[in-house]
Amino acid sequence: MLKKENILLVDDDIDILELLQRHLKSMDYHTYKAVSVKEALYILKDTEIDLLVTDINMPEIDGLQLIKYVAEHYPNMPKLVVTGFPSVEDASSVIKYGATDYLTKPFTKVELEDAVKKALASKKDTRPIKTTTKEPYPKGYADMIGNSESFKKVTEIIDRVKDNRATVLIQGESGTGKELVARAIHYSGKFARAPFIAVNCGAIPENLLEAELFGYTKGAFTGANENRNGFFQAAQGGTIFLDEIGNAPLGVQNRLLRVLQEKEVTKIGSQKAEKLEVRVIAATNSDLEELIQNKSFREDLFYRLSVVTINVPPLRERSSDIDLLVDKFIQKYGIEYKDRFVRIAPDALEVFKRYSWPGNIRELENVVQRAVIMCDGIITLQHLPDELKYKIDFPEKGFKTLEEKEKEYIQEVLLSTQGNKTKAAKILGINRKTLREKLK
Repeated sequence: MLKKENILLVDDDIDILELLQRHLKSMDYHTYKAVSVKEALYILKDTEIDLLVTDINMPEIDGLQLIKYVAEHYPNMPKLVVTGFPSVEDASSVIKYGATDYLTKPFTKVELEDAVKKALASKKDTRPIKTTTKEPYPKGYADMIGNSESFKKVTEIIDRVKDNRATVLIQGESGTGKELVARAIHYSGKFARAPFIAVNCGAIPENLLEAELFGYTKGAFTGANENRNGFFQAAQGGTIFLDEIGNAPLGVQNRLLRVLQEKEVTKIGSQKAEKLEVRVIAATNSDLEELIQNKSFREDLFYRLSVVTINVPPLRERSSDIDLLVDKFIQKYGIEYKDRFVRIAPDALEVFKRYSWPGNIRELENVVQRAVIMCDGIITLQHLPDELKYKIDFPEKGFKTLEEKEKEYIQEVLLSTQGNKTKAAKILGINRKTLREKLK
């Protein structure tokens, strides 16, 4: 059975919405209705829409802003405009942003049907086209957004692992979006309809983590009054995401290793193993190899977890994505807090771009969120925190460490003395023993 196309109708006139819905239902289309742009954005976020049909003149946020937003965030979605107040300026604007037609109220059912068919056909016509130069995900992937080379490297790996159950280890600093990567792997692949269970191994007390992960039987320990499944059983058929895996105690690591090896899990207090079909994705901002050296993380578990490794770059290494990220968060919080689209002044955006963001994307989102709340429609310098405005972090690229500079200088002095360590030490202002240690 062919799937009906989903059409989103946006108009502040309830009577027009009802009329459009009746006409389109009689043509065997499935419709969603929104009386404002804000309501439309919520529907777009959670629903697969095949065609947008919108009015232009609406209170708060107008339809032209919605057309622009859809053109940027859903570039393959066709757009059809209906309006009772036509103008040459509006018509040229909506066509510029990819609207396939511009209907003037009142229109006939036949005119509406022809316009809808034309719009949907334009979408179908674009699907088979393939270019020889592949440039995937020019702006986003799932809930992530970016256009930098380091971002594309991450999405390329996601594409390779999303449809299989290979174990994945995601590494990156705090705030870089490791859970978003895990969710992108799950929800972009063929197991998307199965459960996705996220567990923060650092947030659950050590004495409870084992029971929460693997489940337990009645009487297994004090307080175990019933049989209970753990997170692994809950994730059956889908994905379990183990965040901050470096914080897992050794006892949990031992059981986790067995789960990965045997593809089965045994509840605490039980002797019976249960077969599992679960993809395991782990994440950490710790140096697991250092933890292995300190005997606080099992080396064999590390190799089991890192079948595929994804290194999520810090924001300072993908600064070209800051514009896109700021725009995303401004749109999100502008609609949530202001019921309209918020803009940012160029000099304020420049401050965002020259800051190094030690807290990464999480810090960026928090700053944008606060700025949206404090502004009256345009984010300016006065809405940014002082530590952002006055602390200018110059990029480390191009600068050498003190140790590297010292090494270069010692080599230069030795070269000038033709390798005479006594003369070199005298020039350097140190004794020969110190020089010998540095040369080691």
